[in-house]
This record gives sequence, structure tokens and C-alpha cells, in this order.
Amino acid sequence: MKFFRMQKLNIISVILVSAFFLLFSRCKNEKTLPEVKYAFIMSDTMMSKCTFSTAVKEQVKYELRLFGKIVADNNKQAQVYPVVGGVVLKINVELGDYVQQGQVLATVRSSEVAEFQKEKLDALGNLAMAEKNLKVSRELYEGKLTSEKDVLAAEKEYEKAKAALNRINEVYSIYSLGSGSVYNITAPISGFIVSKDINQNEQLRADKTDMVFAIAQIDDVWVLANVNESDIAKIKPGIDADIQAVSYPDRLFNGKVDKIFNAIDPQTKAMKVRVKIHNPDFLLKPEMNAVVNLRFTEDKRLVAVPSGSVIFDKSKAFVMVFKSRSDIETRQVEVYRQLNDLTYLSSGIKENESVISKNGLMIYDALND
Repeated sequence: MKFFRMQKLNIISVILVSAFFLLFSRCKNEKTLPEVKYAFIMSDTMMSKCTFSTAVKEQVKYELRLFGKIVADNNKQAQVYPVVGGVVLKINVELGDYVQQGQVLATVRSSEVAEFQKEKLDALGNLAMAEKNLKVSRELYEGKLTSEKDVLAAEKEYEKAKAALNRINEVYSIYSLGSGSVYNITAPISGFIVSKDINQNEQLRADKTDMVFAIAQIDDVWVLANVNESDIAKIKPGIDADIQAVSYPDRLFNGKVDKIFNAIDPQTKAMKVRVKIHNPDFLLKPEMNAVVNLRFTEDKRLVAVPSGSVIFDKSKAFVMVFKSRSDIETRQVEVYRQLNDLTYLSSGIKENESVISKNGLMIYDALND
């Protein structure tokens, strides 16, 4: 019995030792197996979904967004004031109407106009009398019945009466006065009625100093925009400007900064700039609100890529640099400025490197998950 127990123990020991060596040999072989690496390769489907762009170095552009208002060109507008007092009989135009030069805007009955008519009649009478006296004086002088001095006095009276008539005729011409006591307020220029401060049956005072109409030509208009103090140093005459009016959100109007008002508004703490815009269709009207985008370049050249190629993750910016289907690099970059569809980079990308500008995030996730 003792012999059989010993043999059983020996067999178990041999089995355990064999198992240990087998396990050790297997682990050793597993450690010496080569490690398999799987490389990322873009498929045809991925390639078709991506767009590739070349990084280019160019002048850095800048855009400044301002808010302003459309106003009429001061050189193309006129204010109309009543020259006499009286009662407004009729108003022929309303705010926003287009009028021609010389068109009657309103009619006023005035006693002052009647006085002008009396002055004109008196001037006509005086001139006729002076002319007659001059003729008589010359005939008498020819007959040696009067002196040359009397003729010169008659000529002087004639010139004086003639000047008085010319003066009253000028008044009639300037203020478009007619016969009787009726006075017509007429348009001094062609344009749109942009202001109206007169009503029918209103009593106009002779000393009224407020305008009753304002007329503006708006084939060219101005945009006055406010510039914050921090941006004043960037503004120069001649800068290109894109104007977007609230009334036409899908249309841009182009102009240039043609004047800088070198004064700060004490209330807004802003400086005004003026942009002149050609407005042949009269779409832009005075008092409209507008957004002004000023576009200019800095004295600096940087590498620029499409804005769609820049990926922001974990407070950092990355660009997918494409060399081949199997060689795509996730490159960290420093963004200098993003301007619409273009982003300027201060570091991270070299000129002429190819980047993925569309669906780069899909490749970024595949490589960095």
C-alpha cells in the first residue's frame, strides 16, 4: 500500500510540473509575438465627403461693425420758409411725395402780398411819370428852354424809378408772387418731401422762423455711423464700407468712408464717420437705421485657411493637415483672427500645406477617440 501511495504522488508531481512548464512556455511565446498596429486610412466615401484647401499667406483683413442712420446729402436738400404771414388755403403735397422744381407746394392768402402788389403798381406809375418828365426835359433842353442840369435831374429820377420797379419785380420772381393777395409756396429744387410742418387753415405769422417744408434729392445719400473711442485709430478716409439696411436684410450697399468728424459726442462718447452711397433706385431713405461694416487691411501677412477647417476642442484650436490618405496629422494652431469664411493663423500651419476644410471634424474624431 505504501508503494502505491508513493507512485500516485510522483505522478501528480509530474503532472503539475508539466503544466507549469507548459504555461510558462505559452506565456513566453505570447510575449515574443509581434505587436499588430492598425493604421487609419481614409476610405473613398470619406474622401468624397471632405473638401481640401491649401493654406495661403496673405494680407490680414479686418472688419469693423458699426451702427448708423441714413441721412440726406446736405448739398442736395433745401429748406422752405414762408416769406409772408397769412392763412394757408391749400396744401398740395404730403410727406414723402416727389416734387419738381417750381411746383406749388401750398397756397397762402396774405395781406402782405397785397402790399407788394401796391408797391409794384406804385413803382410802375412812378416809372411812367419819370419817363414822361425825362422826355419833356429833353425837348425843352433842345429848344433852349431849360438847362442841362434839369435834364440830368430828370434822368436821375428816371433811373431811380426804374431801379425801384426792378427791385419789386425781383421780389415777385424770387418768391413766385402772383396778382392779388395769394402767395404760392413753391419747390426750390426737385426731390422728395422729407419734412412737413404746415397745415391747412393754419395762420402763418410773419415772424415765423421755422421751415414749413424740407426737400431732399436722395439719388446719393449719407450714412452717419458711430465709432467707439477704442476703434478711432483704425479709421481712415477711403475705407470700403458695406451697408445693410434693416428694410433690406438680404441686400448690401457699397460705399467708402469720405469724411471723419474729428469730435467726440459727449453723450455717446463716440466719433461719427460718413459714408456716401449711390442710391439711384431711392431704396435708402432718410432716417432709416443701418449696419455699417468697414473693411480694411493691416500691415501684416499671415497664413490663412477656410474657417471650416478650424476645429475647437478643449479650449484649443486644431487643423487636420492632409498629406495622404494614410498620413493625416492633427495640428494645434493659434488663431489670430476669424473674418467670415477666412481664419488667420499666427502659428501651427505653413504656407501651401493642405488642410481638410469640410467634414474635418469627422476625421478628427476618428483619429483622436
